[in-house]
Amino acid sequence: MAITPTQFAITTRQSRNWKDAQHQVLSTYRKWIRAAPEIQTMYSVPLPVSAIRTRIRQEFERNRFVNKLSAVDVLIFRSHADYQETMNFWRQTTHIMSYFKEESLHRTKDRPTNFLEGFLEGRN
Repeated sequence: MAITPTQFAITTRQSRNWKDAQHQVLSTYRKWIRAAPEIQTMYSVPLPVSAIRTRIRQEFERNRFVNKLSAVDVLIFRSHADYQETMNFWRQTTHIMSYFKEESLHRTKDRPTNFLEGFLEGRN
Protein backbone atom coordinates (compact mmCIF):
# COMPACT_ATOMS: atom_id res chain seq x y z
CA MET A 1 0.00 0.00 0.00
CA ALA A 2 1.21 3.49 -0.80
CA ILE A 3 2.76 5.63 1.90
CA THR A 4 1.83 8.90 0.24
CA PRO A 5 -1.02 9.47 -2.21
CA THR A 6 1.33 10.85 -4.84
CA GLN A 7 3.74 7.92 -4.76
CA PHE A 8 2.35 6.48 -8.00
CA ALA A 9 1.65 9.81 -9.69
CA ILE A 10 3.21 10.31 -13.11
CA THR A 11 3.21 13.52 -15.08
CA THR A 12 1.27 13.44 -18.32
CA ARG A 13 3.28 13.81 -21.48
CA GLN A 14 2.85 13.27 -25.19
CA SER A 15 4.74 10.59 -27.01
CA ARG A 16 7.33 11.84 -29.47
CA ASN A 17 6.86 8.94 -31.88
CA TRP A 18 5.52 5.39 -32.06
CA LYS A 19 8.66 3.90 -30.52
CA ASP A 20 8.32 6.16 -27.48
CA ALA A 21 4.63 5.24 -27.14
CA GLN A 22 5.48 1.55 -27.38
CA HIS A 23 8.07 1.94 -24.64
CA GLN A 24 5.52 3.68 -22.39
CA VAL A 25 2.88 1.01 -23.02
CA LEU A 26 5.30 -1.81 -22.22
CA SER A 27 6.50 -0.16 -19.02
CA THR A 28 2.89 0.42 -17.94
CA TYR A 29 2.03 -3.19 -18.75
CA ARG A 30 4.97 -4.44 -16.69
CA LYS A 31 3.90 -2.31 -13.73
CA TRP A 32 0.39 -3.79 -13.83
CA ILE A 33 1.71 -7.35 -14.14
CA ARG A 34 4.10 -6.90 -11.23
CA ALA A 35 1.30 -5.44 -9.08
CA ALA A 36 -1.07 -8.39 -9.59
CA PRO A 37 -0.12 -10.25 -6.36
CA GLU A 38 -0.46 -7.07 -4.33
CA ILE A 39 -3.84 -6.31 -5.93
CA GLN A 40 -5.00 -9.81 -5.01
CA THR A 41 -4.08 -9.38 -1.34
CA MET A 42 -5.19 -5.75 -1.00
CA TYR A 43 -8.65 -6.31 -2.44
CA SER A 44 -9.10 -9.93 -1.28
CA VAL A 45 -9.78 -11.12 -4.81
CA PRO A 46 -10.89 -14.78 -4.68
CA LEU A 47 -9.04 -15.59 -7.90
CA PRO A 48 -5.47 -16.74 -8.51
CA VAL A 49 -2.82 -14.23 -9.55
CA SER A 50 -2.68 -15.87 -12.97
CA ALA A 51 -6.34 -14.95 -13.58
CA ILE A 52 -5.64 -11.34 -12.63
CA ARG A 53 -2.65 -11.22 -14.96
CA THR A 54 -4.70 -12.77 -17.76
CA ARG A 55 -7.37 -10.09 -17.33
CA ILE A 56 -4.72 -7.35 -17.38
CA ARG A 57 -3.37 -8.81 -20.61
CA GLN A 58 -6.89 -8.86 -22.12
CA GLU A 59 -7.38 -5.19 -21.28
CA PHE A 60 -4.12 -4.27 -23.00
CA GLU A 61 -4.88 -6.52 -25.98
CA ARG A 62 -8.27 -4.89 -26.40
CA ASN A 63 -6.53 -1.64 -27.39
CA ARG A 64 -3.74 -3.25 -29.39
CA PHE A 65 -4.73 -1.93 -32.79
CA VAL A 66 -5.26 1.73 -31.91
CA ASN A 67 -3.56 3.60 -34.73
CA LYS A 68 -3.60 7.23 -33.58
CA LEU A 69 -0.74 8.42 -31.44
CA SER A 70 -2.92 10.88 -29.53
CA ALA A 71 -5.39 8.09 -28.68
CA VAL A 72 -2.55 5.92 -27.41
CA ASP A 73 -1.39 8.80 -25.20
CA VAL A 74 -4.89 9.10 -23.71
CA LEU A 75 -5.00 5.35 -23.05
CA ILE A 76 -1.60 5.50 -21.37
CA PHE A 77 -2.78 8.38 -19.19
CA ARG A 78 -5.95 6.50 -18.21
CA SER A 79 -3.91 3.41 -17.41
CA HIS A 80 -1.61 5.44 -15.14
CA ALA A 81 -4.62 6.97 -13.39
CA ASP A 82 -6.23 3.56 -12.89
CA TYR A 83 -2.98 2.15 -11.58
CA GLN A 84 -2.62 4.99 -9.09
CA GLU A 85 -6.22 4.58 -7.89
CA THR A 86 -5.81 0.83 -7.55
CA MET A 87 -2.49 0.84 -5.74
CA ASN A 88 -3.49 3.66 -3.37
CA PHE A 89 -6.56 1.64 -2.38
CA TRP A 90 -8.91 4.34 -3.65
CA ARG A 91 -11.15 1.70 -5.20
CA GLN A 92 -13.40 -0.85 -3.62
CA THR A 93 -13.41 -4.57 -4.13
CA THR A 94 -16.54 -4.32 -6.28
CA HIS A 95 -14.68 -2.04 -8.69
CA ILE A 96 -11.93 -4.62 -9.08
CA MET A 97 -14.35 -7.54 -9.36
CA SER A 98 -16.28 -5.78 -12.13
CA TYR A 99 -13.40 -6.71 -14.44
CA PHE A 100 -14.04 -10.40 -13.65
CA LYS A 101 -17.74 -10.69 -14.39
CA GLU A 102 -17.44 -14.09 -16.05
CA GLU A 103 -15.32 -15.45 -13.19
CA SER A 104 -17.50 -13.85 -10.54
CA LEU A 105 -18.88 -15.91 -7.73
CA HIS A 106 -22.40 -14.73 -8.50
CA ARG A 107 -22.87 -16.17 -11.96
CA THR A 108 -26.40 -15.78 -13.30
CA LYS A 109 -26.07 -18.49 -15.96
CA ASP A 110 -25.63 -21.20 -13.29
CA ARG A 111 -28.64 -20.11 -11.27
CA PRO A 112 -31.91 -21.94 -11.64
CA THR A 113 -34.63 -20.19 -13.60
CA ASN A 114 -37.51 -21.09 -11.29
CA PHE A 115 -38.20 -22.23 -7.74
CA LEU A 116 -38.64 -25.91 -8.51
CA GLU A 117 -35.25 -26.23 -10.27
CA GLY A 118 -33.57 -24.50 -7.36
CA PHE A 119 -35.37 -26.72 -4.87
CA LEU A 120 -34.34 -29.87 -6.70
CA GLU A 121 -30.70 -28.71 -6.82
CA GLY A 122 -30.74 -28.14 -3.07
CA ARG A 123 -30.38 -24.38 -3.13
CA ASN A 124 -32.19 -22.12 -0.72
